[in-house]
Amino acid sequence: MNLFDVYPLNNIEIAKASGSTVWDAEGQEYLDLYGGHAVISIGHTHPHYVGRLTDQLNKVGFYSNSVQIPLQVELAEKLGQVSGKTDYQLFLCNSGAEANENALKLASFYNGRKKIVAFKGAFHGRTSLAVAATDNPKIIAPVNETDNVVFLPHNDEGALAKAFAEFGNEIAAVIIEGIQGVGGIREASVSFLQQIRSLCDQYNAVYIADSVQCGYGRTGLFYSHDYAGVNADIYTMAKGMGNGFPVAGISISPKFSPWHGMLGTTFGGNHLACAAALAVLEVIEQDELMKNAEDIGSYLIAELHKIEGVKEVRGRGLMIGIELPESLSNIKKDLLFKHKIFTGEAKPNVIRLLPALNLSKAQADHFLNEFKIALKG
Repeated sequence: MNLFDVYPLNNIEIAKASGSTVWDAEGQEYLDLYGGHAVISIGHTHPHYVGRLTDQLNKVGFYSNSVQIPLQVELAEKLGQVSGKTDYQLFLCNSGAEANENALKLASFYNGRKKIVAFKGAFHGRTSLAVAATDNPKIIAPVNETDNVVFLPHNDEGALAKAFAEFGNEIAAVIIEGIQGVGGIREASVSFLQQIRSLCDQYNAVYIADSVQCGYGRTGLFYSHDYAGVNADIYTMAKGMGNGFPVAGISISPKFSPWHGMLGTTFGGNHLACAAALAVLEVIEQDELMKNAEDIGSYLIAELHKIEGVKEVRGRGLMIGIELPESLSNIKKDLLFKHKIFTGEAKPNVIRLLPALNLSKAQADHFLNEFKIALKG
């Protein structure tokens, strides 16, 4: 049997990893500023994380949600404490797409409606409804197509007000990333997020804050949307939640009342997933990683603004987009193969930085120096 060939692969095999450093099978060292799509939040093979998972695996690795799992209660309490949403409720699942799928389902259960407002440039996942709310027709199969999703221009307050005026009583939910990742590191404005909150209140629609990539402390706040000073009804999270272990969840405001069977999953919230997620929160809290993300991110953004040849720098904390002119479309590849630095990208020519939240200033400086050399060719 062959692998189903859907991934464009770099010819690199990572054999060992520690912190923000990885080594390939030949022993070549790389600086990892991407963390496998913003997943590595506390650094590769963090000792506390490895210890937590190992200890749990030696006790019980898995049982389903048909029995009491005290680790889930512990995780909910710790998540409420670190995020500041102590009165919210937690539903655990397995991936960002699944988190968004359940959030949209919950919204529809809540108000009995079908219409979803999403935005140009959005990426919410690849499962049926999540991909329908994603602005990429290429990955939406015919079976995923629906008239229930309306795409509006990003940060366009007039278009949003017009949509609610026209069909506000049909809208189940508005779903928005605090900072678009695949869309090119584009931040939702404070006034736009406040308008979403106001209109959702007015029309009894549900405000879903997709924090899958931009959340979990990456911007210096636990949920990036919170810089607008208003609460969402549901926050979705995944990538950085388990530092590589598949775990995701939705944080649900008190206005939603659950009933047995309303949502469900076999693997969501299993013992190992909870151990991984607890380890991540414990390290974020103990090592003040949100503060580090804010400080090192601000430093990187300020220094990147000074570099000649960069068209625009966008983002917040350690979620940074560097837009380059078309003539420098080789830079991402050069950074990887010539300068041994992993970064991400967004089309057409944006380099994405999504490193671990404990990235050091020395590592940031190393990137800045190599990036300047790469730009000079």
